[in-house]
Amino acid sequence: MIHHVQVSCPAGAEERVRAFYTGVLGWTELPKPPVLAKRGGCWFQVPGVGGPDGELHVGVEADFRPARKAHPAFVVDVDAVSAALASAGFPVHWADPDEIPGRRRFHTADAVGNRIEFLDG
Repeated sequence: MIHHVQVSCPAGAEERVRAFYTGVLGWTELPKPPVLAKRGGCWFQVPGVGGPDGELHVGVEADFRPARKAHPAFVVDVDAVSAALASAGFPVHWADPDEIPGRRRFHTADAVGNRIEFLDG
């Protein structure tokens, strides 16, 4: 089991990141320990679908460049999540179903441009 994955954001982008992960996806923000909170960034609880909850940590990176290839993938209700993302103006790129037979999935970009994948639970 994986406890958490981390993506990056530029300094000062925490509110945009919160708006995406809590506002659009509905994930709960987790408090960071005080020593780590000084570094900026934010943490979110990723609701488990068919398994335990996990965490997504978003850390501040001085020379930030969005991850366009490397990405975390989350098991979700893809119909509900894709609708929420599209409604909020985020791209929804459905994967070719022949790539992984039997697995519906799509990619999007988060509020700072990181590639994120969502798979049907």
